[in-house]
Amino acid sequence: MMRGLTRTIQEPLRRTARSRAPAGRGLIAVLIAIVLAAAPAQAKWLVPMDDRQTDHLKAYGLTYWVLQQGQKAEWLLNYRAGSFLLPGDPAIEREANVRGVTLEPMGGAAEATMRAEIADNNMEAVGLEKPPKIAVYIPPNTPPWDDAVTLALDYAEIPYARVWDEEVLRGELAKYDWLHLHHEDFTGQHGKFYAAYHTFPWYQEEERVQKAMAAKLGFAKGTQLKAAVARTVKDFIGRGGFMFGMCSATDTYDMALAAAGVDIADAIYDGDPADPQAQRKLDFTQTLAFKDFRLEPDPYLYRFSDIDVTLEADARGPNSFFTLFDFSAKNDPVPTMLVQNHANAVLDFLGQTTGFRRQFIKSGVLVLGEVEGADETKYLHGQFGRGTFTFLGGHDPEDFQHRVGDPATDLSKVRHSPGYRLILNNVLFPAAEKKKQKT
Repeated sequence: MMRGLTRTIQEPLRRTARSRAPAGRGLIAVLIAIVLAAAPAQAKWLVPMDDRQTDHLKAYGLTYWVLQQGQKAEWLLNYRAGSFLLPGDPAIEREANVRGVTLEPMGGAAEATMRAEIADNNMEAVGLEKPPKIAVYIPPNTPPWDDAVTLALDYAEIPYARVWDEEVLRGELAKYDWLHLHHEDFTGQHGKFYAAYHTFPWYQEEERVQKAMAAKLGFAKGTQLKAAVARTVKDFIGRGGFMFGMCSATDTYDMALAAAGVDIADAIYDGDPADPQAQRKLDFTQTLAFKDFRLEPDPYLYRFSDIDVTLEADARGPNSFFTLFDFSAKNDPVPTMLVQNHANAVLDFLGQTTGFRRQFIKSGVLVLGEVEGADETKYLHGQFGRGTFTFLGGHDPEDFQHRVGDPATDLSKVRHSPGYRLILNNVLFPAAEKKKQKT
């Protein structure tokens, strides 16, 4: 299934909206249409994902629910903005009505026409077989910011479990297929919020919780605990897991891997000074996505390294966009699934880590979205071992500058959000993968 991951940041990608299939495929499409039209077929439900859809986000939850019922679905890549085809079960219609999701009946002749169109264009029908088991890595305390992924999962009514350091190091990730990393700082520097917030009760609680967990699990410092968690998550991916990270859980994750055994945190974060040779000791062979970056050693600067592009994005302002790449749906189904959308240009949004400088991205990592005219990428995907990882920069796709203490976004008011669709693409795409035994 992962055979299509062939394009990298070193190979420019064309944005061809709908490339034609090779000559001869048209005849195949005609034969498909004739066969399907001749055979009696039960009507099915099409979940349109173009402008006809009343709630794009809950449509993912409906499709997940169908898989939970033991039924199968199809993801129609590039057909009407990545629509879904569901069985013609009356219970599905009732559930869609409850959730406010638009369905369109599709009879045998209409399905034959649709499949002929898919066969003859840059489209593909991908079977969805089993709902992935989902975990969110999130602390037990409640920091004064929300998480876009848990907001999306809750709104779409997709179930998930919460795990944190203890569960991860106990080996409980083996229970799950897909893991989201909450906006964690894996360098153990508490988000580098010290200068602005160290006198605030929530920051002091964060310090207490992190230190207590480190002591409970036998670590001298929280920075050592986070490094161990990062390595365990990497093992999860290598055994076939799917990992998705946003905001600071992207670059700081790779920093923790590169700095294994090296103290990169100042005394205000872990009680002793950072290793003055820390930069020289980084091992970039251990990272997933990034290479050759330089750490920001100043503990008072709200910045982890030179990977991030927050200053540049902030200067452009809230009306800037990043664009999604087009892929071959038939040859590259995985990246095609991850960019399914009813919009090719998505409003940019800031975070602790907003996006990634292209020069620091490893050559085997696939760029899914970029800021045109700038040396900035927003959305990345890659493989490690038998699994995959995906990084999306920024905090909240519907709030350009989501600050500490701001209220959570009400997704019922942004139910057509292209940015939140990217999150839910990641949640659903493991359902198309062959389930492999994790050992």
